[in-house]
Amino acid sequence: MNLINNIKNNKKTILTLIVISVLVILMLKLQLDTRAIAIITLVIGYITNIFAGLSILIGTIPVIGPLVVKLFTIPVFWLLNATGYFTSAYAIKKGYGKNVVSHRLMTLVLLIGIIIGYILGHLIPVR
Repeated sequence: MNLINNIKNNKKTILTLIVISVLVILMLKLQLDTRAIAIITLVIGYITNIFAGLSILIGTIPVIGPLVVKLFTIPVFWLLNATGYFTSAYAIKKGYGKNVVSHRLMTLVLLIGIIIGYILGHLIPVR
């Protein structure tokens, strides 16, 4: 019942997913370049914020849904951290050591803030 109620509440998300899917199928039928299709799909998905809606819909599937959502969201933290390390190594080579320390500190504070927000969001009920 919870899944059915959630589908009823997210009609716009489902409609947007259907429209994006139809656009992708049409672009494939017109034999556009697959890289162009991927870029167009990512831009449309970013503008419409469909990725958040899709993760909400996947999260409502009992037992498996929350695991799938976590499987996709945890690597985002790893990716942010890895990019920080690579840019830090490049900047240190160029001689920007003090700037690297301040920027890495800001990145660390941002990640800790996101984690604290996530924990507080689960501890304090909204409804």
